[in-house]
Amino acid sequence: MRRGIFLWWVIGLLLLGMAMPPVAAAVDTEPPQVSAQAAALIDVASGRILYEKHADQRMPIASLTKIMTAIVAIERGNLDDEVVVGPNAYRKEGSSIYLELGERMRLEDLLYGLMLRSGNDAAVAIAEHVGGSVEGFAYLMNEKARELGLTGTHFTNPHGLDDGEHYSTARDLAVLTAYALKNETFRRIVSTRVHRAPWPGKPWDRVWHNKNKLLHLYEGADGVKTGYTKLARRCLVASATRDGRQLAAVVLNAPDDWNDTAALLTYGFAHFPLVELVREGDIVEEEQTAHGVVRYRALRAFTYPLAADEVEHVTSSIENGTSRFPWEPPAVLRLELSGTPIGTVPLAVERPEGDRLTFSAYWRAFWRALFEGGRL
Repeated sequence: MRRGIFLWWVIGLLLLGMAMPPVAAAVDTEPPQVSAQAAALIDVASGRILYEKHADQRMPIASLTKIMTAIVAIERGNLDDEVVVGPNAYRKEGSSIYLELGERMRLEDLLYGLMLRSGNDAAVAIAEHVGGSVEGFAYLMNEKARELGLTGTHFTNPHGLDDGEHYSTARDLAVLTAYALKNETFRRIVSTRVHRAPWPGKPWDRVWHNKNKLLHLYEGADGVKTGYTKLARRCLVASATRDGRQLAAVVLNAPDDWNDTAALLTYGFAHFPLVELVREGDIVEEEQTAHGVVRYRALRAFTYPLAADEVEHVTSSIENGTSRFPWEPPAVLRLELSGTPIGTVPLAVERPEGDRLTFSAYWRAFWRALFEGGRL
């Protein structure tokens, strides 16, 4: 591993200065004081947690559960399937879309009822259709949680009604939401303000208005889910996109949930602008050899959300940088923030003519490594 020869923080600082709007300097850079018992803010594309408050505390999460219900159903189900409403879903307690026993509804429409109106009856109908039973679907939910590394999360049902073994954390919900928001179907559903679904036997459709008031109140708001039970209290996950960049805020047990999430989103957009640390085509390192200069060129750009005082703490290094043989791993630039990995960029290694190995040299090296224990 070799350290990069460029002073990345200088480049980033210059780019940051160019990228930030003139009013940014006037924005309060102190994190907001929120009413929530626990909270987290995430940059959806990078997965970076930008704010946290008791983010690893396990808590009841009410209908925020339905974020996992929806993404599991989208990934494992067929949106055009007809779901039959069974007795377990019919008149399920709590919030409801008033499904009728034996009614048939497309899975996609049920997902709208789940996410816009928080229908617990829709949650059970979806679970039984996709998972075979509520217990079977909860198993799929927990499998997905393990796949995403949600170590503070456990599900027992698809709706979020209070259960001592049903819980999550603000951090886990932020990670889950960032994952779900990368799914086009999920994004479309949670950003919808009004949805109409056929109502068999009635001369009119069901009309569902999204309970997420931020869709009307906050610039760029595009999701995600409200929640409330007596134990969990008011909970909310809210997302917004500005200038092509999406953030998601999670608040648990938050008396002032609408203002909490709005404040967190505003803080994230203002305090953590995207900094282009590497541009596609940049030469990130040059190395002098006996045959001339070897250049390492970035094959794609890399941007990352950074506060102004963090830019100077970004460092870079090159791994697997020889690339002299076709069987070797490609060269990559690894970027770290204060020692924590934040991403990689693939590199093209450009060698002078005299430094390139001929076909016969490749084979000699291969057989030497194979039979003589040499290094490939």
